[in-house]
Amino acid sequence: MTDAATGPASAPTGTQLSSHRFLTAPNLFTLLRLCCIPVFLHLLFARDNVAGAAWLLGGLGATDWVDGWLARRFNQVSEFGKIFDPTADRLLLIVAIGGIIVKGIPPLWFAWAVVAREVVVGATMAIATLAFKMQRFDVTYLGKLATFLLMFAIPGFMLGSSDFAGHEGFLVASWLLGIPGITLSYYTAVAYVPSIRAGLRAGARAQG
Repeated sequence: MTDAATGPASAPTGTQLSSHRFLTAPNLFTLLRLCCIPVFLHLLFARDNVAGAAWLLGGLGATDWVDGWLARRFNQVSEFGKIFDPTADRLLLIVAIGGIIVKGIPPLWFAWAVVAREVVVGATMAIATLAFKMQRFDVTYLGKLATFLLMFAIPGFMLGSSDFAGHEGFLVASWLLGIPGITLSYYTAVAYVPSIRAGLRAGARAQG
């Protein structure tokens, strides 16, 4: 995930690339992670390989920090990346949850709880941005942490429902990660309300 703080982005300094440039190392890595989505779906549905799909998803979750590290290491933090990375994270999460629901992998209540949160937050952000010109704000650390925990809990639930060796242990670990993850995700959804209000006011001022 890209490293950012809520509020306007600082001006580029030193060798930092154009804030809207796409072809940077962190953005290309994020794109590579997105390209793994069809592979995940193929393993899960065409091959009926739940364990394989789970390991791939876990790998994608484990490498989520790489794009942020690349951005900081090579001074390539960009406004595009700040939008692209969390959008990719959300897409990966939605695809994974959708796969669990369609496949009927328990616990389905957990999957639906994640879907409900993502739909409400996503719709709110889209309406506020497109209809009311809300100024964008960056994902908080707790929001990133919630996504990180869920991206490990979900493949764990998948492995826990399979005949993979040690699946009971993965199921226990998934609950230990999933409960804090889903709790944090709902907490951050509420915590974003002041930022949304501030973004709406800033957008209104910008339009005169």
